[in-house]
Amino acid sequence: MSRLDECRLVDFEKIESPKGNLSPVYNGVHIPFAIKRVYYLYDVPGGAERGGHAHRTLQQLIVAASGSFAVTLDDGKSRRTVSLNRSYYGLYLPGLIWRELTGFCTGAVCLVFASLAYDECDYIRDYQEFLAAVRGQPTAPTPAERTTIV
Repeated sequence: MSRLDECRLVDFEKIESPKGNLSPVYNGVHIPFAIKRVYYLYDVPGGAERGGHAHRTLQQLIVAASGSFAVTLDDGKSRRTVSLNRSYYGLYLPGLIWRELTGFCTGAVCLVFASLAYDECDYIRDYQEFLAAVRGQPTAPTPAERTTIV
């Protein structure tokens, strides 16, 4: 089974109203992890790319809260691109998935729910290091493996 098979679209309930629609997102229902951080990307210049990294353990749910963009997923063996263009579904990503976000339309807002607080040590920003991590070869320590020097 490919690690990409763990990446999946998650549908949110869509409550329609003449005053505007609402989509609730529940921890433990739509999001298979405890939310530790929420952030969003906006005002992304035309042609700019975001992502270009993987996470060792962090899980994410990515939502096009407004507008559209594409997410290219790579597990070190295969790649696929998912277009996000509806605010009532999100894309779940487990750890060790390389991601590239491209094709942001004007006014797009990318909302991200994350399983961990920001920790630079969880990022893999070099693709060759990512491939080594996928193959189980030693790389930098995970956040849990780090020790604090006082």
